[in-house]
Amino acid sequence: MSENKVTLESKLTVVSSRPVKSGKTHKLSGVDHAMGYHTLHLIFYYKNEEKWFGSFELDPLRESLSEVLSIYPTVTGRLAREKEEDGGDWEVRCNDAGVRVIKANVDCTIDEWLSSSAFGFDETQLIAWDDMPHDTSTWSPFRIQILQIYHFNSTIPLDNSVVFTHHRIRTNQINKQFQEGGLAIGLSCSHMLSDLTFASSFLKSWSQTHRHYPISHPPFFNPITPNNINNVPNSSSKPQTIITSSTNNIVTATFKFPSSIIKQCLSKIQNTTCSNATPFDFLSALFWTRVTHLKPSKVHNQNHSLSICRDFRKLVKPSLPIGYFGNALHFSNLSIKVQDMENGQLEDMANLIHKHLKEVTEEEIRSSIESFETRKESTPKCMYGSELTCVYMEEEESASLLYESMFSNSEKPAHVSCRIGNVDSEGLIMVMPSSEGGFARTVIVMLQEEELGKLCNDQEILKLEPTIILAGCLVQH
Repeated sequence: MSENKVTLESKLTVVSSRPVKSGKTHKLSGVDHAMGYHTLHLIFYYKNEEKWFGSFELDPLRESLSEVLSIYPTVTGRLAREKEEDGGDWEVRCNDAGVRVIKANVDCTIDEWLSSSAFGFDETQLIAWDDMPHDTSTWSPFRIQILQIYHFNSTIPLDNSVVFTHHRIRTNQINKQFQEGGLAIGLSCSHMLSDLTFASSFLKSWSQTHRHYPISHPPFFNPITPNNINNVPNSSSKPQTIITSSTNNIVTATFKFPSSIIKQCLSKIQNTTCSNATPFDFLSALFWTRVTHLKPSKVHNQNHSLSICRDFRKLVKPSLPIGYFGNALHFSNLSIKVQDMENGQLEDMANLIHKHLKEVTEEEIRSSIESFETRKESTPKCMYGSELTCVYMEEEESASLLYESMFSNSEKPAHVSCRIGNVDSEGLIMVMPSSEGGFARTVIVMLQEEELGKLCNDQEILKLEPTIILAGCLVQH
C-alpha cells in the first residue's frame, strides 16, 4: 500500500487543564533505567461510525485529553538528571511542559488500511517519534498521534501557528485525515517511562474521561525498589549514554487468529499434555518453533532459548495497581536442547512454556528488581531481541485495557497495534488480545525482513487460517 501517503498536518503541544504543583519530580526505578534502550508505540484504530470525532482543535477529545493530563503530571513532564550528589539518576520533572500531538491525513479507508493489502511500512508512517536528544529539557517523552480518515483531502501548511490560550494549548499546526471517517489514535513514548500496561491504562483513562465515566485505573506514582515493594500505599550513578535508533533491518507483521481455531488447538493440548494450556502457551510454542526453523542451524547439544517478558503487577504481594507509572516487567529465560525441540511435538512445547511460567517465583522477581537497581549506572542494554523474546499478555485486564478504550459508548477499537523500537536481530513475538474476543489472539512479530517473509508463508502457521495484515514483507498466499 505504498500509494497511501500519510500527510502531516499539524503539531500541537497539549498541557493539562490544571497546572501541576511547582517542583514536583518522579524518580525512575532500576527497571525503568533498564528499558531505556527501547521505545513503545501503541495504535488504536476506530471506525468512528457514530461520527464521535470531528476536528481535534475544536473537538471535546482535545478537551478531555487536557483534563485527564491533569492527573498524569509525569506524562506532561520532561526527563532530566538528578544532581550528582543525589545519584545522577533519571527523573521526570513535572513542569507541565505538555504532550506533543501530531495530526495527519491518510488517503484510504480504515478497512483498506487494516486489510492484507497494507504493508508494515505504512504503519510506521503513523508513528510520530524523535529519538531522545542530549538536551532533554524541551523533548516530549510522550507523543500522541491523531490520524483521521476522511474524504476531505486538504492539508494545512506546516508553518502555520495557532495558540489556544483559553484551553492552554500551544501549536505549530499538524493533524492527519483518513477517508470514510475512521480514526487512529497512537501513543509513543520512551520505554524508560512506561510499559504496555501503563500506556494502555492511560489511553483507557482518557477515553473514560471523554465519556464522563470514572477512571478504572488511576495513575500510581511510587517507583519500585527492593526496599519499598512491600510498602505499596493505597492509592550512585554515572550518566547513561543516550540511545539512538537501531540500524537492524527489523520489519513487522500481524497475524490475527480466530477464536474457533485457537479453541480447537487448545482442546487438543488440554486432552494430551497440559490441561490448563492457554492461548499464549500454544501460540508462543508455535511461533518459537517456526522462527527457530528460520535461524542458522545448531548442533544437537546446543540450546534454543526464549526470553519471556511478563508484567509482574499481580505476581508480587501486595500487588501493584494497574495504573502503576513505569515498568513492572520481568524477563525469564527458557531453554531447550535442539534435539528435544526437533523430536518433541508442539503440545510438548506448549506444556514446557506453561510450566515455566508457573515456576516463576516472587523471590525471583524481587531478585531481578534488586539487580536492576544496582546497575542503574550502566548503559541500558537491549531487552528485546538479543535472543528471541516473547511478550505475555494473558492477564485478565489486558483485553479490557486494549479493547475497552472507548471514546463513544458503543464503539470499541477495531484493532490495536503495538511496536517496540530497537528490537535486536533475534526478533520479538507479542501475543495480544484480539478485537474478536474469546480465544482469538493477535500475534505481532518483529523479525529481519528475509526471515519474516518466510514466516508469513510458513505452511504450519497458514493452516491455522490467520489473517495477516500490515506485513513488512510479501505475503504470497
